[in-house]
Amino acid sequence: MFITKKHLSRRTFLRGAGVAVALPFLESMVPAQTPLAKTAASPMARWGFIYVPHGSILRQWTPAKEGADFEFSPILKPLEPFRNYVTVVTGLYNTGESGHSPSCAMYLSGTMPAHGSKIHLATTIDQHIAQQHGQGTTFPSMEFATEDHSSHIGSCAGDFLCSYMSTISWRTPTQPQPMEINPRVVFERMFGGDGATAKDRQARLEQNTSILDAVADSVKDLKRDLGARDQAKLAEYVDNVREIERRIQQAEKQRNEHNLEAPPTPTGVPENWEEHAKLMFDLIAMAYKGNMTRVTSFMLARELSTLAYPQIGVADGHHPVSHNNNVPEQVAKKAKIDTYHLSLFADFLGKLRSTPDGDGNLLDHSTFVYGSGMSNGNQHDHVNLPIVVVGGGAGQLKGNRHVNTKRMPLSNLMYTVLEKAQVPLEKFGESNARIDI
Repeated sequence: MFITKKHLSRRTFLRGAGVAVALPFLESMVPAQTPLAKTAASPMARWGFIYVPHGSILRQWTPAKEGADFEFSPILKPLEPFRNYVTVVTGLYNTGESGHSPSCAMYLSGTMPAHGSKIHLATTIDQHIAQQHGQGTTFPSMEFATEDHSSHIGSCAGDFLCSYMSTISWRTPTQPQPMEINPRVVFERMFGGDGATAKDRQARLEQNTSILDAVADSVKDLKRDLGARDQAKLAEYVDNVREIERRIQQAEKQRNEHNLEAPPTPTGVPENWEEHAKLMFDLIAMAYKGNMTRVTSFMLARELSTLAYPQIGVADGHHPVSHNNNVPEQVAKKAKIDTYHLSLFADFLGKLRSTPDGDGNLLDHSTFVYGSGMSNGNQHDHVNLPIVVVGGGAGQLKGNRHVNTKRMPLSNLMYTVLEKAQVPLEKFGESNARIDI
């Protein structure tokens, strides 16, 4: 028997002048006659941690029934199409002072932040996973946000430094990871490397030249060696990259046309918040697909956010709305915002589910923890936090369940996720038990 199938390296890149574009998983990356599960090209697990501020309207978040086949609550309704991937976990809390800074800081750390001028927290779950699983990718972890708080200095909320609300990711107890809000910067990091200088990138921006134009010859050369299915997958991937780049360019054009104040070049922060959030989700999906990273964190919005959402009929800022004082009209606005945020997350999940990855899809091989470090926006407390776990977890998650822990620290959930990620820690934050997810 003759075997003619070529084995393409998993680290193959499309290369051009100052550009290196990673490839998605292709069948050609599996050696001939080798079962997928036994090859280095087998699908890898991914992890994502998403933060929303100001808690939620818990009576509209919490499902009435516990266990399997629960009925989705009004706020969680956007996740219903992904029922078999969804585990709602209730009864979780964080110990310590109430407030905006502790809510954000404790979300992925399980540790109360230090007061005063001293910066001290704990290494967050995303960074523990990145240290264990991220070294084989371009970026051990990637951190995203839509609102910038990094320019604030001193105390932001109570006697806490602003650092605690600027990020949810901490590499060490004294090293916060900066969150990137600019889609153009993320895109250039992902696709504009391989020796490109800032001057090279600026010249390309001024000439309105696509990164993909620089690798066009590389794409043609590679396609000659691929089968029909891989050619179709490559074409779809390239089209997706080009569409993201087009949207970033459009955002830059809109800002220029409206003379909006923007960050220093490279620009790329859309004036439309929804488009901004969707771009960030799409960049995360592309980073997973190209195996540029396996670990992401995303602050969909930040504590003390005054963002208004007129597109859904909420003209008031998010933070003022969260202080609803049980006024029905304000409660309804807050519930609208929470549902809206989840609908954007659901759109992202849909893209992952439609993206083939080895013997399944990207959602099959991902674990996401979505939620807030605050429960009630009126009291700023963190008892009974709104948390949902989504994804197949590469076979590690059950889905289709509402798990009521009765009363457990959020750290127990994070410890369980770490254990499923095969990250060996004796304890994480306040953890004292595992949770059956």
